Amino acid sequence: MEKEATKMMNGGVKSKSPKGSPDFLRYVNMRYVKLGYIYLLSLSCTFCFFIPPLLLLFIFVYRFLPILAFPLSIFFLLLLYHFLTPSSVFLLDFSCYRPPDHLKITKSDFIELAMKSGNFNETAIELQRKVLDQSGIGEESYMPRVVFKPGHRVNLRDGREEAAMVIFGAIDELLAATKINVKHIKILVLNCGVLNTTPSLSAMVINHYKLRHNTESYNLGGMGCSAGIIAIDLAKDLLNAHQGSYALVVSTEIVSFTWYSGNDVALLPPNCFFRMGAAAVMLSSRRIDRWRAKYQLMQLVRTHKGMDDTSYKSIELREDRDGKQGLYVSRDVMEVGRHALKANIATLGRLEPSFEHLCVLASSKKALDEIQKDLKLTEENMEASRRTLERFGNTSSSSIWYELAYLEHKGKMKRDDRVWQIGFGSGFKCNSVVWKALKNIDSPRHNNPWNL
Repeated sequence: MEKEATKMMNGGVKSKSPKGSPDFLRYVNMRYVKLGYIYLLSLSCTFCFFIPPLLLLFIFVYRFLPILAFPLSIFFLLLLYHFLTPSSVFLLDFSCYRPPDHLKITKSDFIELAMKSGNFNETAIELQRKVLDQSGIGEESYMPRVVFKPGHRVNLRDGREEAAMVIFGAIDELLAATKINVKHIKILVLNCGVLNTTPSLSAMVINHYKLRHNTESYNLGGMGCSAGIIAIDLAKDLLNAHQGSYALVVSTEIVSFTWYSGNDVALLPPNCFFRMGAAAVMLSSRRIDRWRAKYQLMQLVRTHKGMDDTSYKSIELREDRDGKQGLYVSRDVMEVGRHALKANIATLGRLEPSFEHLCVLASSKKALDEIQKDLKLTEENMEASRRTLERFGNTSSSSIWYELAYLEHKGKMKRDDRVWQIGFGSGFKCNSVVWKALKNIDSPRHNNPWNL
C-alpha cells in the first residue's frame, strides 16, 4: 500500500487500460491541462485589457484629487449618516371620515327614536336622557339609524355595512391627499374594538383596494379606545423591520355593535356617547419622505394595568339576563384611569417632557374635566378635545385624530411644535404618542372633517 501511495504522489495516476481499449484516464488528464492553459491565457488577456483604463483612472484621481476631495467627503459623510443614524417614522397625512348629513342626530332625535324602537322601558329612556344632557355632546354627531329600527336585531350585515362606509370613506380621502398607489403599501394595521368578523376587516380593506399579495396585514380587536396608538406602535415596529416602506393604519369603532337594546341600567350609558367615525393614517420609513411629511414620531409609551383586577374589570363587554350584549363601565373607571395616566406620564416625562398641544381621548365631559383638573391644564390645552366631543361625540380610538384635525383646521400646528395624543381603553390601558410638526401645517382643503 505504501508503494502504491508513493507512486501516486510521485507520478500521478497511471493508466492500466487493457490493450486496444481507449485510455479514458489519460484523455481526461490532458483535457484538464488544456482547460488550465486556456484559463491562464484568458486571465492574462483580461488583466492586460484592464491595465490601460486603470492607469488612466489613477492618473485622473491623482491629478484632480484636490478638486474631488470636498464632494467625496460630503458623499461619504452622507453614507455614514444614512447607515449610522436610527431610522425615523414619518406621518405623511391622515384623514378623518365625516358621515353624510342624513345620519346627524340631535339629542331630542335620539330620545324620540329610542322611544319608537320599542326596546326601552321608561326608566331606560329617562336614564339615557339624563346621560345625554351631561355628556358634552352637541347636536350634530352621527349615528346609524338601524339601531333604532323597531323589531330589528342588529346583525353582522349591519356591522359590515357601517364598517365599509366609515373605513373606505377615510381611506379614500387619505389616498386622494397623499397620491400614493395602493400597490406601494407594504403594511396594513386596522383596529376595531367590538366588531370582529371572518374574513377580518383588514382583509376587507385588502379585497376592496386590491392591495398586493405580500401585504403585512394585522387586525386588532377587543383593545378598546386606546387601540389606535397600539396600531401606530405596531406599524412603527414593522416599518423599522421593512425600511423604505409605507404603512396604512386605520382606527374605528362600529356603533351598531356597541349599541345596547335592553334595560339594564349598567349597560345603557355607552349608548349615549359612542358615535360613528374612522381615521386613516399613512406612515412611512422612507428617509426621502421627510421633506413632504407633516409629522415625525418622537415618542410612544404604552401602560397596561391588566394585572390589577379592578382595572381589568373596569370596562368589559357583557350580556344581560336576556342575552343582549352591551358595554359595562364601572364606577371605578375614573380612578383606574387616573393611576394609569400617572404611570404613563412618569415614563413619558423622562423621554419627552415638553409639548405645545394636547389631544386627549374625547370620551365624556366628566372624563375631560377630571383630566384637566389632575394635570392642571388650561382651557386652551383642552380645546381640541372638548370641541371634538361636542361636534363628533366619542368616536373611540379615532377621536385623537379628529382632535389633531381640529388643531390643523385652526392653523395652530407650526414647525417644531409637539403634540401629545393620549388614549384610554379597556384592559385597562393608557397609551400616549408624541409627534413633532416638520413644517407649518395649513388647514387641508379636502380631507379635514372640520371644513364646512
